[in-house]
Formats: sequence, C-alpha cells, structure tokens
Amino acid sequence: MAALTGCHGYVKKADFDSAIAELRATDQKQQQEIDGLAEQMRQRFADYDAKIAQTKGRIRVDTATHFAFNDATLREEDKPLLDDFAKVVSGQFPEAIVTVEGFADAAGGKAFNMRLGQARAEAVRDYLTSTGGLSADKVRAVSYGKARNRQVLKDKWGDGAEPNRRVSLVVDYAGSSTAAGGG
Repeated sequence: MAALTGCHGYVKKADFDSAIAELRATDQKQQQEIDGLAEQMRQRFADYDAKIAQTKGRIRVDTATHFAFNDATLREEDKPLLDDFAKVVSGQFPEAIVTVEGFADAAGGKAFNMRLGQARAEAVRDYLTSTGGLSADKVRAVSYGKARNRQVLKDKWGDGAEPNRRVSLVVDYAGSSTAAGGG
C-alpha cells in the first residue's frame, strides 16, 4: 500500500505528451496570428515611412519622427498612420496588447528625457485609445528616454536627430483574429 501511495504525483507519459502537443499547437496558432498581423501591417503601412519588424510573438512598428525638439505634441501628419494601426488592430485583433515606447534624442539630462519619452508615449497612447478605438486597458506607455542603446543616431540631438525623437508601437500579444473566427 505504501508503495502505491507514493506514485500519485506522477504524470502518465501519454498525458504529458498530450499536454505538450496542445501547448505546441497553441504556440503555432499564436505565431500564425502574429504572422498574419505583420503581413497586414506591411501592406497597410507601405505608403508610410514605417518599418515593420517581427520577432517571435511580437511585432514592432518603428515610425517616422513624431515630435519636434523638446516637445511631446503629436503632429497632424503622423495621425493617419496611427489611425490605420488602430483600425487594423481593433478591427482584426481586439484582444491585442500594445506597448507604445517613447524615445528622446541625446540632449538634456536622463531624468528629463525619461519624462519627455513618457509624455510622447502617452500622447500616442491617448490618441490611439481616444480616437483609434483601442481599449485603454490594452495599450501601455513606457519610456526609454535617451537610452544610448535605443537611439537610432547615437549621441545625436537637435537638427538631424529627428529619428531619435520617436515612438515605436509594439504588439506584445495579438490574441485571436476575428477573421479566423476568434473573438
């Protein structure tokens, strides 16, 4: 009897294999959703100065300059890209979780640029949630400030450093596509 009671914590190989197969299938389905979203964004954003990068489970949309020097005001010419981004995500992937990353150029102190990058990220997040139809609880804003390893043009500031004053939109999780029958 004692020998039999010691075995209750073990998992049968068939149950283990079944669980692993289910996890692999889920992972493959999520990767297919990300692949589909990345392709839609590549097609949709071909007319914009945006770069779409895909890593396992995530999509990064690096956009053109959004902000003037020492400013966190979203420019009118950048709103169409944000509108299209929100339309694709909210219409096809309503469960998606998006992170808006804010950046600054090399001018100014670290703390100042962290606040400026955060203000830029929040300006874009607020635009996406107020006019783009994305759910406020699914869009986060973070700042990298002037982190050297995140600058497009290392140590540049002022005129010519516009690529450092930007936001990136990262789809951290796509969820299920409504086109694929998900919710």
